[in-house]
Amino acid sequence: MHQRRLWGFTSFIAAAVFGAATIAGCNNNDDKSATPAPTTAAAKVKHVFMIVLENKNYADTFGSSTQDPYLQKTLIPQGALLTQYYGTGHVSLDNYISMISGQSPTPDTDDDCLPGLTGTTGNYNDVVQSGTTPDGQVIASSGCIYPAGVKTLVDQLSASGLSWKGYMGDMGNDPAREAATCGHPTIGTATDNTNSAEAPSASVPLGDAYATRHDPFMYFHSIIDAAACKTNVVNLNQLSTDLASAASTPNYVFITPNLCDDGHDGDGTGAAGKGCANGQPGGLTSADAFLKTWVPKILASPAYQQDGLLVITFDESNFTTSSTTDSSTRQTTITLTFPGTTCCNQQPGPNLSGVRPGGFTLVNSPTLVEKIAINGYGGDQVGAVLLSPFIKPGSTSSTPYNHYALLRSMEEIFNTGGYLGYAGDSTLATISNDSAVFQ
Repeated sequence: MHQRRLWGFTSFIAAAVFGAATIAGCNNNDDKSATPAPTTAAAKVKHVFMIVLENKNYADTFGSSTQDPYLQKTLIPQGALLTQYYGTGHVSLDNYISMISGQSPTPDTDDDCLPGLTGTTGNYNDVVQSGTTPDGQVIASSGCIYPAGVKTLVDQLSASGLSWKGYMGDMGNDPAREAATCGHPTIGTATDNTNSAEAPSASVPLGDAYATRHDPFMYFHSIIDAAACKTNVVNLNQLSTDLASAASTPNYVFITPNLCDDGHDGDGTGAAGKGCANGQPGGLTSADAFLKTWVPKILASPAYQQDGLLVITFDESNFTTSSTTDSSTRQTTITLTFPGTTCCNQQPGPNLSGVRPGGFTLVNSPTLVEKIAINGYGGDQVGAVLLSPFIKPGSTSSTPYNHYALLRSMEEIFNTGGYLGYAGDSTLATISNDSAVFQ
């Protein structure tokens, strides 16, 4: 989800540990005892498949919605439902970054690195770092791409001799927008043509709904500067080939559907003006159809059947809407409110002071005022579904988790030898040790 923000940000105080920038976010990386093996059957997991969907409230996705019957009625009974799983921010990019690095937002990543926003540079450019906090957070006044010294889960996996790939829906469909591998805007540019979906045309028959801001790997120099980026961050179509054998399936598979298939665009009804650029309905309807296509392929793969774990979750929740009309002026005010609720002892990070919580106006005209209100720095309740040969079918866990806890869980499953950023919070529960879920 992205919306324009009009607030500014105040200055920050650099930490005394400026010299630690080259190892930002990594704790005890050489000590394997720092990531103990899971105490449950999750210790047997060697392949993890992540599917991240977009912008849906838990109460809708797993409650009132009739648009996702496959997720609700087929997948949940086969796996485990995490009822208290939370996003870590609004609007999108900050959630994806926290999932793989444990980093909290900069003012720019908090706004999806969109151009033209007051108080941010709005470019796809380098993070301007002035230091590192004791818990591994980069202190930065602006910027989107973290320095090479800021590591991610996939850097940890590579260092441990494990494989990984990111599979991105529609990436490279239009080569004029982004490359077919490791696709991102030119560094330093104020233009990111992937901020909205491109409709099908004669020159781009399938259209292009890839969104850089939903591809977390594109925001770390440790990844985009490496030759492996062109072989490891690829179009989703390559997943079918890689699933053919356990040997060809990466240990860590991160799947980002396109803007329609992940539920971001459209409302799921297919009504005129409410669907996706490619004519599909969008919302949970298209997200459910995506799951119905790809989840059976994953579950049938040798890697999953041997030692797999599939995680399906959402980056953040959606907003609630209220509307009032002034009878004298006939001006309607629509307010979109993000609660911004946190869980799991989440911290705001060093870079959001004076930025959030807050609000801004999107539209201001004699007939319409449209406002955004963000009341906290969290991402609200989204829920998650887990499937694995080692999971108790139909199980439920009410243990609180968020994206940082998920990262910590991955680090323990893969025994990476350390925790990154806020995943190093020892108070976080880990999904891999949840006996209500794993056999």
